[in-house]
Amino acid sequence: MSTKQTPIPGLILMLAALTALGPLSTDAYLPAIPAIAEGLGVTIHEVELSVSLFLAGFACGQLTGGPLSDHYGRRRAIALGLSVFFIGAGWASIAGSIGELWTARILQGFGGGLSVVNSMAIIRDRHSGRESAQTMGKMANILMLAPLLAPVLGTVLLELGNWRLIFTFLSAYSLLLLITLMFRLPETRRPSSEPLPNPIRGYWNVLKHRTARGYLCSLACAYAGMFAFITGSSGSYIDYYGASPAMYTVLFGLNIVTLLACNQINIRLLHRFSTQQLLQMGQRIQLTCGLLLVGAFLFFDAPLPVIVALVMLYIGVQGFVISNGMAGTSEFFPHSAATATALLGASGFGFGALAGTLVGLLGDGTPLPMLGVMLGTTLLGNLMGWWLLPRTHSIFKARAAADES
Repeated sequence: MSTKQTPIPGLILMLAALTALGPLSTDAYLPAIPAIAEGLGVTIHEVELSVSLFLAGFACGQLTGGPLSDHYGRRRAIALGLSVFFIGAGWASIAGSIGELWTARILQGFGGGLSVVNSMAIIRDRHSGRESAQTMGKMANILMLAPLLAPVLGTVLLELGNWRLIFTFLSAYSLLLLITLMFRLPETRRPSSEPLPNPIRGYWNVLKHRTARGYLCSLACAYAGMFAFITGSSGSYIDYYGASPAMYTVLFGLNIVTLLACNQINIRLLHRFSTQQLLQMGQRIQLTCGLLLVGAFLFFDAPLPVIVALVMLYIGVQGFVISNGMAGTSEFFPHSAATATALLGASGFGFGALAGTLVGLLGDGTPLPMLGVMLGTTLLGNLMGWWLLPRTHSIFKARAAADES
């Protein structure tokens, strides 16, 4: 029996734990940023730069790890990535200067990207089509707990010790994950005996595929809208609307709850509709929410509950866009799934970084820059999907046709 047909106990949980390296590494130490600045004798802004440097390293790690994983196998790429992450996190825990912390975070991000890129590739090795999207949705249900728990975990570790304990935890987490995966995870991609192909050619093969390019652009714009919210949400909710930091944590968490619910709905709907239909339905709901958010703020000075409710739906339907976008893209590249996944991840983080930077540059003390960038990225995603993806009946037309028959 092939590996593709043989069940792997705990596979979804293991892959979710691997993918959680990203949100754990960014969100867990956010509460400790002032303490890090004080401990290293630098400004908060210098410490905040370590977040961007981690994301840059993470994107580069994905771009490097994709072709390596497709050529040498998933287990080798995971082992190398987690080992590099372990060294980077350990170095960050003993950093004596901001320069050391920056370097350690780049190394940590590179290792994280190198290993995490294999999660979606392993799913594609074993599943295809709707089954692939359903499996990704199930993994996302577990994964969405990481952004909820990471800040709480960071706060607890900060109380138990100091900020260095957070990086010690991340180092120990990666080591435990490495040991577990090497013992429990079989190889799902047979290593090639041929010379390593040019990675640029592999990425070009993905980019020149029109439909895959449509999925990629849709996904990148969805990430951009989400990062625009993450960047501007604290200033909007706390500074403009006057919510307390504790209330902000609750309001932020509500988006994760909505995202979990939409993931679950998406899994069920995949029994009846295609990944493209559900992705484009999610995009259109996001566009409607974006228009309502900007209109409600500009013309009615909408109160916080209205903004929160619309943002919850906007972020929630990411569950339709992201999992179906990843599944749809990797479907066309069964022999280079990690390369396609790496390009998806890197473009998502890249567009997200640009959107977050734009929110900061346009900042005027109101939620309008955040809401405007959220609307703009969603509009662009809808346009790119309409232009590049093949024409198909929407989920609503498909349902009406089924009722008539």
